[in-house]
Amino acid sequence: MNRYARSVWGLAACFSALAGFVDALGFLYLGGFFVSFMSGNSTRLAVGLSEHVADALTAGGLIASFVVGVMLGSLCGRTIRRARHGALMYLIAAMLTAASLLAAADATWAAAAALAMAMGAENALFEHDGEVQIGLTYMTGTLVKLGQRLLSALMGGDRFGWVPYLLLWLGLLAGAVLGAILFGVIGHQAIWVAAASALLLGIALHRRDVSLTPSAKAPRQ
Repeated sequence: MNRYARSVWGLAACFSALAGFVDALGFLYLGGFFVSFMSGNSTRLAVGLSEHVADALTAGGLIASFVVGVMLGSLCGRTIRRARHGALMYLIAAMLTAASLLAAADATWAAAAALAMAMGAENALFEHDGEVQIGLTYMTGTLVKLGQRLLSALMGGDRFGWVPYLLLWLGLLAGAVLGAILFGVIGHQAIWVAAASALLLGIALHRRDVSLTPSAKAPRQ
């Protein structure tokens, strides 16, 4: 993340908060499955294969939906040149809206697939040269970087190189807490809040034509 302008750090934290919000909703809505954390679903898939095949099928379906979302997000980013990040957020908002409508129609697993696709697509926001530079829906790598940068700061390196990674993790954590609270109050209707948030982020990105491209001058982090 240190390759990006500091003004982008806050945006990345907002995107991560959206991912945390949606993942918490999905986890509670589906009774223990994830819509953005595919490592967790991979474990559920493996355990399900030995204990409960229906769980394995559910986890496998969510993983497949996530991958399809990644492909759609990357396709959107590569085919739309002007204000592509805003367009990608509009796509995510549309997927979340579809999930809201499906949940309202009691099509639980179709709604779950739409949620997972939206989260897969979100990771294309920081795609550059065909590679994802910042993972927004998974935090293991972020926490590894946080630990590395903290050690570097303690040993006389960049004193604040750890800050963007902490912000990213805190964004996801805060979003998940808010998602869990809202789900407890209004249930799956909280997905509408996620859809509206994605739409507002898309409008902001589109109007300001914000660049989410890393600096070529900064060293790779």
